[in-house]
Amino acid sequence: MDAIDTTQILATLPQRLSGIPRRWAERAPQAWALHDGARHWTYTELAAAIDATVAQLRALQIRPGDRLMVVGENCAAQVALIFAAAEVDAWIVNVNGRLSAREVDQIRDHSGARRVIYTSAPDAASETAAHGLRHGAVSAPSPFGQWMIGDLNPDCAPEPVHASSAQQVAALIYTTGTTGQPKGVMLTHRNLLFIAAVSSTLRGLTTSDRAYGVLPITHVYGLASVMLGTLYAGACLYLCPRFAPDAVLKAIRDDGLTILQGVPAMYARLLETLGDTSAPLTSRLRFIYAGGSPLAPSLKAQVERLFGLTLHNGYGMTETSPTISQTRLDQPRGDDSVGQAIPGVEVRLVDAGGADVTNAADGELWVRGPNIMAGYYREPELTAAAMRDGGWLNTGDVARRDADGALFIVGRTKELIIRSGFNVYPLEVETVLNAHPAVAQSAVVGRVAADGNEEVVAFVEIDPRRQVTPEELQQYLAGLLSPYKCPSEIIAMQALPAAATGKILKGQLRQLAQR
Repeated sequence: MDAIDTTQILATLPQRLSGIPRRWAERAPQAWALHDGARHWTYTELAAAIDATVAQLRALQIRPGDRLMVVGENCAAQVALIFAAAEVDAWIVNVNGRLSAREVDQIRDHSGARRVIYTSAPDAASETAAHGLRHGAVSAPSPFGQWMIGDLNPDCAPEPVHASSAQQVAALIYTTGTTGQPKGVMLTHRNLLFIAAVSSTLRGLTTSDRAYGVLPITHVYGLASVMLGTLYAGACLYLCPRFAPDAVLKAIRDDGLTILQGVPAMYARLLETLGDTSAPLTSRLRFIYAGGSPLAPSLKAQVERLFGLTLHNGYGMTETSPTISQTRLDQPRGDDSVGQAIPGVEVRLVDAGGADVTNAADGELWVRGPNIMAGYYREPELTAAAMRDGGWLNTGDVARRDADGALFIVGRTKELIIRSGFNVYPLEVETVLNAHPAVAQSAVVGRVAADGNEEVVAFVEIDPRRQVTPEELQQYLAGLLSPYKCPSEIIAMQALPAAATGKILKGQLRQLAQR
């Protein structure tokens, strides 16, 4: 797999995202591109829908360099809008319809969107439709039925259009990171197409594959790796707006899925739904993958028993479009490594002074490659703080590297807890907690004590099939962790707060712990 010629890949990438469906509309016009739960869309039909959407965007006065905000959940309309915006050199700003009105408004105001399109019809009982109605959006026909269109923003100033379409910003993706404030990550056509091509190649995707698309396309993982990566290979993407264990199992059984990608929390929910099972599921799946958040070795082992397949693991971030590393099909691993850097991407592990550390030593992870963002929108200081000389991006994560190049994520520098002078990385405590059979998932945060010291606080979500008390978990941890790493308090919750992607919202938990 590492023999992938990234120079050749880069030389043959389309100039714009929309080149993907255009290519397959010519090569395999009647092949299935999408399934939206109601019908299949061939590549020819998808290309025609993109043409119609391009005409509609121009009629709505969307110009090159404008930001076009689309609020909704995974659907064929969202896919066509992404490709249509690419055709007119507008920046797509995908926003998940499950966000609160305040969060949607923050993104709309920061991006200065020319228009907002809501992919839910006005009579739909959804957060998306409700937000659109509050803001005066009106129903309008589209190739996909009705959607809602917001007013024209006359104050929107178009951004300069790059002379090279490949270098033009294709998507503005908002992430809160550790600051709690939304940051708009500018990703170019080349950034996203590079990851689509390499991700597709590493998974060995072919035109006969059927991939499950439940990860939100509003998130870079769902956009680049799942949606674009699947269509790059001419395969079929089965769109699903929201995760439900029964719906996933039905799709595996009835739709002949061959590819399943998700976050660890998704796999944990599948295990909860099925309960303990002695026999692997019968399916056509050939590849299952977890990313987006740390994968506990105990969960990995359970999922592999359920599916009878290796659960591959990977690592990335919005700023890297997103993939940095992943395990290889031909090199399955039994540990919690996030694999080797993908072809074409360089990594460095450095100490506090910026000097490279040796293998097996912890270091801050820096990344360089064709996947690195163009910067944070309207935030030059934040961009400068993230970038290093020579085009390196400081991920803010601490990692170590084995002799074979496999990376292991230790924790985030900004999440580091300093307790009585000792460093505690939450990920280490979470990994031990998650290995307990009664813990579905956990999140560890720091809390400032009255004396200025930091305390370790753990929030745990208990598997509803089991029972355990915080005191029993304290005893369990005492036998596996140094005393300074053991939580001062363990708080059981029915469900940990999570984003639509399944990523745990630690900012909320820090506030709760401090209170």
